[in-house]
Amino acid sequence: MSFPVQRPRRLRRTPGIRALVRETSVDPGDFVYPLFINETLTAPRPIGTMPGVSQITVEGAVLEAKELKSLGIGATILFGLPKTKDDRGTSAYDPNGPVPRAIAAMKDAVPELVIITDVCVDEYTDHGHCGILRPMRGSRDGELEVDNDATLEVLTKAAIAHARAGADVIAPSDMMDGRVGALRRGLDEAGFTDLPILSYAVKYASAFYGPFREAAECAPKFGDRAGYQMDPANSREAIKEARLDLEEGADMLMVKPALPYLDIIRQVKDAFDVPVGAYNVSGEYAMIKAAAAAGMIDEARAVRELLTSIKRAGADFIVTYHAKDAAKQL
Repeated sequence: MSFPVQRPRRLRRTPGIRALVRETSVDPGDFVYPLFINETLTAPRPIGTMPGVSQITVEGAVLEAKELKSLGIGATILFGLPKTKDDRGTSAYDPNGPVPRAIAAMKDAVPELVIITDVCVDEYTDHGHCGILRPMRGSRDGELEVDNDATLEVLTKAAIAHARAGADVIAPSDMMDGRVGALRRGLDEAGFTDLPILSYAVKYASAFYGPFREAAECAPKFGDRAGYQMDPANSREAIKEARLDLEEGADMLMVKPALPYLDIIRQVKDAFDVPVGAYNVSGEYAMIKAAAAAGMIDEARAVRELLTSIKRAGADFIVTYHAKDAAKQL
């Protein structure tokens, strides 16, 4: 028995047919839009390396919440820039800090918007590292290293402060060992047993974070973060990190960055039956913006293509600075 010659192009012939058989869809409800809340400002401050993105005030966060709702975007993730920083990151758990104040104001204005809070100390320390520092063991030159367990105490206090302000999801991004377990215990003991944790379980020491460090004013004053973020060459380690976080109580997992690690997104999604997010980071955003400004690419088409690639790789949701522009296109 013979079959007719297959002609796949038949299913690509018109826009309607292509839409009908499309395997991967991207919707505004898939997006999480990052916001940078700076409590020292009285007006938005544009971020030079991220065209279209600004540091904003608490009042500005309320306006953003209303716009996100109007665009059908389901969630935001908040980063705080405090008035004061110290070597212990104490502003991270100030109940009157920028993130708790923004949560309360945004929830009053748009209760249904899902508010995720980034839990880390890099924006709150005067040295810019994601952990509390101590003298390095065995060093004779005064070198410093991150004190993992001391950092967990600060992260737990910050998570509880965000929970009390009304956060919907807590997202630790520090890459300290045991931080999910510490946050889960702390939240449970504080009465927040139903508050989910989205763990940045797989966060690589990437070159693509540069613009973010301007946006969040958190570049390390010395050294780098390779001692606690993951080696870009490793993939098996990603599964190990994700498994450990789930065993400690994580409800969702994040892979960061997205585009250089599409293979990792797929591996994590295949390995674990939980929601997986991907962070389309600042450097990835800046590349698109720079190429479009130079007339090298069609920005709208490129954004749709890259967001589709992240969904196709297995991400259930995408943290992206393109969220508002993409939602308008969709």
